[in-house]
Parts: sequence; C-alpha cells; structure tokens
Amino acid sequence: MASSLGDKLVVAISSTALFDLQESHQIFVEQGVQAYSSYQIENEDKPLSPGAAFSLVKKLLALNEQGSAAKPRVEVVLISRNSADTGLRIFNSIEAHNLTITRAAFTGGRNPYQYVSAFHAHLFLSTNPEDVRKALTSGYAAATIMPKPKSSTTQGPDHQQELKFAFDGDAVIFSDEAEKIYKKQGLDAFAKSERASAKSPLKGGPFKNFLAALHQIQRDFSQEECPIRTALVTARSAPAHERVVRTLRSWDIRIDEALFLGGLTKADFLAAYGADVFFDDQQDHCNSAQDLVATGHVPHGVANE
Repeated sequence: MASSLGDKLVVAISSTALFDLQESHQIFVEQGVQAYSSYQIENEDKPLSPGAAFSLVKKLLALNEQGSAAKPRVEVVLISRNSADTGLRIFNSIEAHNLTITRAAFTGGRNPYQYVSAFHAHLFLSTNPEDVRKALTSGYAAATIMPKPKSSTTQGPDHQQELKFAFDGDAVIFSDEAEKIYKKQGLDAFAKSERASAKSPLKGGPFKNFLAALHQIQRDFSQEECPIRTALVTARSAPAHERVVRTLRSWDIRIDEALFLGGLTKADFLAAYGADVFFDDQQDHCNSAQDLVATGHVPHGVANE
C-alpha cells in the first residue's frame, strides 16, 4: 500500500459535486436522515447520474492514460458527508461509470474539510459553501460547484482531448489586495495603484498552488501536445495588465491564454475558449457562466465579506 500520494495532482470532490443527488437530498430535507439513509440503501445498485463536476473529473482521470501506468499524474479522492452505509451507493456509481476513484472519507454528516489537508489535496470541489469556506480558511484551493440550470442543454466540451481551466485573477490566482482598492476607492484609484505597482508582484491567492501543480504536469509535455490548457479571464484591462504578467513571470508559472476584458461579461469568452471549468470569486460572474461551463464560486476575498 502507498504511504502517500507522492507528487500527483490531488483533487478532492464531494459526492454531490460528482453525482446528481438532488432527489435524495430532497428526501433528506423533507423527511430526515433515516429516510435518506433508507432511500440510498434501497437504491444502492441504481447508479447515480453525473453531477456538475462529473465531466471535469472524467477528463482529469483521463490524464493518467497519457503517461506511465506505474506513475499516474492525477488522483481524485471522494470526501463526503455520507456515512459508509449510504456511501456504498456512491462507490457503486463510481464503478458503474468506470471512474478510477479508490480513496474516500465518509464523515457521517460532519464537515469533511479536515480531510482535504490529510489527503494533501491541491483542490477541493463541493456543493456545500460552508465546507468550501472552511477549506479556503485552512489555506486550500476550494470552490462551490454550481449546478447547471435545468433549462440548459449545454453539455460542455467533452469531445475535446484538452482539459481547459479558466481562472479569474484577483482573489483567485492572486490575493485580493488590488481588488480592495477598487472596491473602496474606485476604478481610477485602482488603475493608478496598479500602474505604480506594475513591477511589484502580487501575493498569491488561494488557487496559486493549484495552478502551480497544473503547470508541473504541463512541463512534462511540449506546449503543442500538452493535454492541459489554462486561461486567465479577468475584468482587468490596460494598464492593470502589466502587474499580472510580471507576477506570473516571477512565479515561473505559464498561463496559455490571457483575456483582459475591461469589465465585459465573461460568459461569451469562456464559451469561445471552450472552458471545462471556470473559477471566480464574484457570484454574478459565476451566475452568468454556469449555463455554459462547469463553474466554481470561490467565496474568498473582499467581494465575499
């Protein structure tokens, strides 16, 4: 048995982000824990349908097919508020969908964030904002995966071989130090401050280490053949772009595409890029993107105070 997960990219995901558990959750809300438990046990041989982050997880695990079987690049672990008893349906569904997920923590209703650190996860995805906030406070990249509206027919870019990540900048990849100035003093003060600080790197935000872990995998491939592509999708525009470019350069982290939108709505650009997942700290940006792409709200920084 392995004593650690080594140098793999580790993504922790909740059962509600991986699978569609809305029906059983409604039973929990309306009838309580015992009814929920009975329902899951009665249906444990009925596979659950994919959830909001299912396609992302599938493409993450597919990265292991592009290298040595003895040295997989990615590990996905399940972290769930289910009990081991009700969690049997989750594992049966994982097997039915041919997902190579073998490790899990079932917490029986307790907040599972402490297992994010125990698994040394680079990213935690959940539908529970409280669990996500706890993980962020503990210093881990985490996001609340938003369900696609029922009216949405968009299936996402599953046909693509590339796995495309899109990130907002301030309060996600970077700290919210610049965004605080914008929120408190306005756009002119923000632009003036960023121009004056153009050669001073920004501090890292909660997703810096996750982005660095992705970049470490990218280093194993030529830029033309790399299965992972990253994009910065930010409301910034010139002259506030320079500090961002210099910050990433100082971190020795490559971003494949950078979209400086100057306040334009991000959704159309995410669709044009073909993102598999998008992370942003501002709820309105997430709301406009969620029917086009799997979207993770990062409840961090001044926009969420």
